Amino acid sequence: MKKQLISCMLACAMAVSLAACGGSSATASTAVTSSASGKSDTGSAASSSAGGSGVEDGVFTIANECGYAPYNWAQPTDANDSVQIADSDQYANGYDIMIAKKICDAYGWKLEVKQLDFDSLVPAVQSGTIDAAIAGQSMTAERAENVDFAGPYFYASIVCLTKSDSKYASAKGITDLAGGTCTSQISTIWYDNCLPQIKDAKIQTAAESAPAMLMAVETGQVDYVCCDMPTAEGALVAYPDLKILDFSSGSDNFKVSDEEINIGISVRKGNTELKDKINAVLGKMTKDDFNNLMTEATKIAPTS
Repeated sequence: MKKQLISCMLACAMAVSLAACGGSSATASTAVTSSASGKSDTGSAASSSAGGSGVEDGVFTIANECGYAPYNWAQPTDANDSVQIADSDQYANGYDIMIAKKICDAYGWKLEVKQLDFDSLVPAVQSGTIDAAIAGQSMTAERAENVDFAGPYFYASIVCLTKSDSKYASAKGITDLAGGTCTSQISTIWYDNCLPQIKDAKIQTAAESAPAMLMAVETGQVDYVCCDMPTAEGALVAYPDLKILDFSSGSDNFKVSDEEINIGISVRKGNTELKDKINAVLGKMTKDDFNNLMTEATKIAPTS
């Protein structure tokens, strides 16, 4: 096996993604070079190919959308121990940032965060512009052809969101969603793999971001959207009139593989040293640890 609600959540966060995000990975990106870390487009790559981790400068440079709460979001202040985004007056926070801090704390690294479009993350990892993407990415085989994955650092079940007064609010399985108008975030397994499993679904153009996806269901442009549970739980904070449709306890559910719901951290192909360092930290955490940290992130995610 991405990621990723409302005014601030619309502008900065939510929902959605790699989610949790999953799905197809990316086209060429416009990579951002950080003057703070001194990493160039080739500097980190050179260290990695020479046998180092790419963090020899002591700065762990990561990227995500900064707009996919509760995984990651941008906010205007440094509240809740957030981290300033490179070349920006905004600050990054969320589950991905919390995980990145744990990795940095283990090795005494400084954390640097860059904001990139979801489709730009894999190319940025490949080019060495960043050391890792911590962005709610599903650990899919397709992505693994281009990057290596550490993790999982979260296990994300797939759900749907609809309005509480929708005719689909009483759905007991995906069969009950037949014929509905729907969408999800672009380049995710939610859009590419899950929505097509719904019979006669009227699948609309993919939303460019998790906030845009959530706005589509909130404003009635679609009957329901597909995402992962953390994205959905975060959405309810911003949109209490939405309802989560969780079919995981029955057989009439989305068919997904472990790679599609296991969320990982992508590093440059062949960068075994960094991958092993990250895994050494994640390996000391339990599934409960991950869930508790996600709950914490959801509680502090922006709602206005």
